[in-house]
Amino acid sequence: FFWLSLSVWLFGKTFLLYNQGLQYYYLHQMLGLGLCISRASASVLNLNCCLVLLPMCRVLLAFLRGSQKVASKKTRRLLDKSKTFHVTCGVTICIFSVLHVAAHLVNALNFSENYNEEFVTLNAANYRGEDPRKLLFATVPGVTGVIMVLVLFLMCTASTYAIRVSNYDIFWYTHNLFFVFYMLLMLHVSGGVLKYQTNLEEHPPGCFNPNKTLRQNLTVPKAFEELFPDYTTENFPEDLPVPEPFVQNSFMRVCSKEPKFQSHFPETWFWISGPLCLYCVERLYRYIRSNKPVTITSVISHPSNVLEVRMMKDDFEARPGQYVILHCPRVSALESHPFTLTMCPTDTKATFGVHLKVVGDWTERFRDLLLLHSNQDTEILPIFQQRRYPKLYVDGPFGSPFEESLNYEISLCVAGGIGVTPFASVLNTLLDGWKCYKLRRLYFIWVCRDIESFRWFADLLCMLHNKLWQENRPDYINIQLYLSQTDGIQKIIGEKYQALNSRLLIGRPRWKLLFDDIAKCNRRKTIGVFCCGPNKISKILHKLSNSSNSYGTRFEYNKESFS
Repeated sequence: FFWLSLSVWLFGKTFLLYNQGLQYYYLHQMLGLGLCISRASASVLNLNCCLVLLPMCRVLLAFLRGSQKVASKKTRRLLDKSKTFHVTCGVTICIFSVLHVAAHLVNALNFSENYNEEFVTLNAANYRGEDPRKLLFATVPGVTGVIMVLVLFLMCTASTYAIRVSNYDIFWYTHNLFFVFYMLLMLHVSGGVLKYQTNLEEHPPGCFNPNKTLRQNLTVPKAFEELFPDYTTENFPEDLPVPEPFVQNSFMRVCSKEPKFQSHFPETWFWISGPLCLYCVERLYRYIRSNKPVTITSVISHPSNVLEVRMMKDDFEARPGQYVILHCPRVSALESHPFTLTMCPTDTKATFGVHLKVVGDWTERFRDLLLLHSNQDTEILPIFQQRRYPKLYVDGPFGSPFEESLNYEISLCVAGGIGVTPFASVLNTLLDGWKCYKLRRLYFIWVCRDIESFRWFADLLCMLHNKLWQENRPDYINIQLYLSQTDGIQKIIGEKYQALNSRLLIGRPRWKLLFDDIAKCNRRKTIGVFCCGPNKISKILHKLSNSSNSYGTRFEYNKESFS
């Protein structure tokens, strides 16, 4: 809302500039409000087209988050809103593009109907009454504008939640048309259709030009013109007083030169060249960094269509909570998808891994390639050599809000289903050693629909629980597992998971009571709230985090939602 308000303010300021600016006097007389609206909306579009790319510079954001350049926790939390800012800029571009297109449609009509024979260079039309469609489909600004509207329409409609959920491929491919959009944008501003006056001092707008009036009003006999051919082009002497008929209005300024007009230098280049170059450089860096395929060490099939892939890569470093982008050419030549790391490399092991839920075409094809045996002749080899895994490229890691979970003294982590993956890397890190981190108490809430889903990380939770008991810190982690759907028969996760079975609850969490209980046990402290799950849970936690309590406990909300 703030950014939309800022864009409206910029639109209003630019509108007044073109409405009141003397250099646009003659153009305004021809186009009216169409000039002001088109130029004001263009300024907003320049700003948003400049900034919409910055949230997609993932390497830059990860660097800022992981370095000491951004020391404030509140400032780092603003980086978590990069996706929201990207969407806001995109919506702003769509809104003001509609205004820009509508204004230029009116301008094309006005250029045709209000053709000014007095100032020929100011006209975009070639003659009065010219078909406005020629200005739209026979000029560089017109053609590029029409194509950009079509590209923007495809990108906008394919970005809706319904299409992203039902067919992510359409969203991915259409969104990559942004490069075509930017190339057309650079060509679009090179036409120089709208012009401004450059000699305001020599020719103030609306001034009286006696030379021009003499040439227009004096009728010279033809024979006299032949004897004195230069008579009609002789300027009115500047040292003589202006005849009385020409100074009836004492407030009218006198000028002796015609107005000169010049096209605007394309300012769009200044706005978008920097961010576009930065984005292209980052993409090149990411391509070089991810050009070498990883070594897949193992593939594990978990219940409820979840696949675990463990990999190794030279010089790969990551922090708990970060994510990577996987690209498998045998699955798709262009498509790639982000997955949160559930296991990060450490000083003692170089293995890292991800858990992915098989829910779409890409994950289904990827699973089939990973689980196929190469041939029957290699059965005597070790299991990891029996499989000819496809080439897999890893881009990343990239930052996420969950990196902050270890920087709070107390953290509340809420996961819904497969949303547990970012917290798995945090739990794995704590299993390797928790004393070096600021975190001293962790509330871990996991909500699943079926009992089998808890087995994805049951071993990890039990090992961490046993480790903390052995170190006499059983209060370090508070585990609560909720089974939201059941057939009424009490179930257990497994006989060997007794520590988890006692923490398994049937139904959904009572969030208000849960927050009150945590606030009561941690009076006057700051608690980091992290959520990865459905938007419904995220909204409830966000609301409760912003509400006050009688214990002086402050909840700071962080989230990552499925979208």
